Order: sequence, then C-alpha cells, then structure tokens
Amino acid sequence: MSGKIEMQYELGRTSRLGNREENQDRLAVFERDGYLLLVLGDGLGGKARGELAAQELINIAEERFEHVALPVANPEQFLFVTLKLAHSAVVKLGQRADPPINPATTAVLCLIQDGAAWWAHSGDSRFYLFRNGLSLYRTADHSYVEELYKQGQISLDKQKEHPMRSYLTQCIGQTKNEPELTVSNRVQLQQDDVLLLCSDGLWEPLDDAQLGMGLAERPLDNSLEKLAESAEKSAYPHSDNVSAVALRVNNFREQTEKVDTREIKQKVAQPGDSLDRAIDEIEHVMDKYGHEMDH
Repeated sequence: MSGKIEMQYELGRTSRLGNREENQDRLAVFERDGYLLLVLGDGLGGKARGELAAQELINIAEERFEHVALPVANPEQFLFVTLKLAHSAVVKLGQRADPPINPATTAVLCLIQDGAAWWAHSGDSRFYLFRNGLSLYRTADHSYVEELYKQGQISLDKQKEHPMRSYLTQCIGQTKNEPELTVSNRVQLQQDDVLLLCSDGLWEPLDDAQLGMGLAERPLDNSLEKLAESAEKSAYPHSDNVSAVALRVNNFREQTEKVDTREIKQKVAQPGDSLDRAIDEIEHVMDKYGHEMDH
C-alpha cells in the first residue's frame, strides 16, 4: 500500500511581552494540503528594529512555502535557501531605511511532510523534538557560550551564568556576510511526539526536563501557555519576550488512491477487440490495481 501520509496534529502557540517594552518575537504556522511549515524569529533587541527583521523572516518563509511544489523534493535545500533569502532580505531592509540600520533576528524553521520533519536554524532560538517527555533532538545554539562549551572550556551548568551568554555568533541580518546555518536530516515522527520552536525567553529559565514534562500535559495550547508564564515569572524582573509554537502528533493515516472500476469495465468491453487484446488489457489493469482491490 502506498500514498500520502496524513497526520492528525494539535497546535499550541504563545508570545508574551515579559519585562520588555516591546515584543520583537514573531512566529507563524503555514499549512498547505496537510504539509506544514513552522517559523519563529527573535528580533535582536540590541539592534535597531529587530521586530522588522523577525517579520521579514516570516514573510520570506510564507512566500517560499506558498509557491514551492508539494511535497518538497529537497527539504534540506528548501530550508537552507529560505534562510539565505531571509538574510538577504533583512540586510536590504536595513539599507533602505533612512538612516540605514542593521536589523537582525534569530531564526528557526521546521518543515513537516509525509510523517517526517526537517528543521534549520541560525542563532539561539531553538527546535526541540520531545518523545515520551524526553528531549530526543535539540538544536545547538550559535552563541559564544555554546562554542566555549563545545571546546570544553565551561560546563553545561555554567552557560546560564556566563556574562556573555546572550552573545550570538550567527544570526539573520546585521551584516552582509551570510551566516552559517544548521540544517537537520530527515527525522521520522511518531505518535505523541511534540515539536517545539521557541525563543530564549522560554528555554533559558526552564531546563529540558521542565519543558518536556510541561508539554506532556493536554491540551497543548494550555500547557504551552503555562510554561511561558512559568518562564516569565522565573526570570522576573529581567524576563525577555517569551515566544513558542508547538505541535503534537496525534496519529497518522495513509491516504491511497481510489480504484476507478470504470477503467476496468471500459478496458474489457471494447467492441471489435480481439480476444488476445482483451486479455492483455485485463492483465494490464489487474497488474496496476490488483494490490489495491484486495483491500
């Protein structure tokens, strides 16, 4: 049996101001014919108009997803090119301003099709895949402290206390130089998996275990809102914007093409056909549809 895999899912999303004057985070979920693209950007507050950069990321992702042929033939390339185009668009946006500015944003994208997921990111906004409450996958931040951790210069526990923990090594926009991007391979999803895209306002005050346990509660929208509120309170009075979008896989169903029995009848009942030709036609149709007719 073959056909398109239809996924039943549940969505949750939140975006809170925290202890900031402005919310520079942006997030979106785009859906076409059962295919999904999740997007989140955290505009850099230390740069002018970070919210413009985050919104431009959303705009580019939406335009790309709206016009791509589905299913996406090369998901890794699609995500990679989308982020490259977003970077170029954000740089041009800053150049057109008067006076020119250098807006920037983090970015994390997740494409879901045929029961599988691919993701890509730049900066310290994260993608998680939780299975049975455990963090099966998590993106590695493009940040100074993450580099120190990789080099063994600091421990995992010391990252949150480091004075340069918010310093990014890669982002979308800011300079003309194209950023380094990280793109995942294909990961097959399972029932009850939870996918999470979030800004550092959510993950920094809460550890992976707290996120996993919180997202296991239903409904997903309420559990995500509770986590965002908890992150906001934990970081008070220095809470950043807290934004996240999450998806829970409820179940899968494979769609198969329906057999048009009229084709079989027409093939058999062609007047003037020889007996041999009629037999050949029947065998051809049975070879084509026989496995579907047995079900």
